Amino acid sequence: MEFFTISMLNGLSYGLLLFLLSSGLTLIFSMMGVLNFAHASFYMLGAYAGYTVSQLVGFWPALVLAPIVVGVLGSLFERLCLRKVHKFGHVPELLVTFGLSFVILEIVQLVWGRTAVPFTPPPVLQGPAFTLVQHSVDGLSLVWGAAPAGMCQAADAAVRVVCSPFPATRGFMMLVAVLMLVAVWLLLTRTRIGLVIQAALTHPEAVESLGHNVPRVFMLVFGAGAGLAGLAGVIGGSTFVTEPAMAATVGSIIFVVVVVGGMGSLSGAFLASILIGVVQTFAVAMDGSLLGLLRSLGMEPGPAASSNALVTLTVSQVAPILPYLFLVLILIFRPKGLLGSREG
Repeated sequence: MEFFTISMLNGLSYGLLLFLLSSGLTLIFSMMGVLNFAHASFYMLGAYAGYTVSQLVGFWPALVLAPIVVGVLGSLFERLCLRKVHKFGHVPELLVTFGLSFVILEIVQLVWGRTAVPFTPPPVLQGPAFTLVQHSVDGLSLVWGAAPAGMCQAADAAVRVVCSPFPATRGFMMLVAVLMLVAVWLLLTRTRIGLVIQAALTHPEAVESLGHNVPRVFMLVFGAGAGLAGLAGVIGGSTFVTEPAMAATVGSIIFVVVVVGGMGSLSGAFLASILIGVVQTFAVAMDGSLLGLLRSLGMEPGPAASSNALVTLTVSQVAPILPYLFLVLILIFRPKGLLGSREG
């Protein structure tokens, strides 16, 4: 029970971080039709901007200012570069965002170096949000914050006590992701701005005839998507590690999330993020293999079979490829994604 609960919470927190990232990419694609290859680089830029601002004024102002800075940079990129190549089709758009990712990587390495920077969360987020205590006599109990030292010590050798703290940073990450999901949904479905944005996608001429500046709307949408990536960068960078390789670490997985959920579907991105986060987290924590399964069934393979690499391969070893296997299956059996509705 303790393993399931902690693994599920870790999976949900990781999935919600993926959603923080993929939501901005989904927003840009659904509103503009642009698949932004530099989206993970904006995530990295948000982490480094958050680190720099936090050194000057603290973490909480950085949580607000860093996404704004990244959003402004994203808007400038759309205005000065992406808009110039938009008329030539999707391939030039992909190439210019692909080139931007390398430019951002080199700038980050020049300014902050090639090693990780010490981006730590504030003191209130450095401890556990709660601690699950698995006691062989009393069962499972929950203690908010850190459990007292005596609670995690067995009275005698026959009593088994396991304390599993859940980091406050992961809890904060989950809270921010849920609030962001609600805010984006309300913005797009319940406000005049959201109606203008959605109308500009399908009927740009009619929106312009009503006096709205469609290119400016697209610029703001791209900036908002980059800002969401920057917000994820501040939270992810302080929770995990802030280094130049962080963009490459999540760059491919967020495209998996967007395709699996359905290109342009915000709800699909949310569902795919949760599924991939939970499945991969549980897989990483499992050490079972085909050899172990055969032995549990009472079958003992021969020496040659026992030394075979495929037979001894554990679930945790194949965990990194599971999202991509899921992607292949989705593209074969449901090319539009789980909740996708748009063609092309």
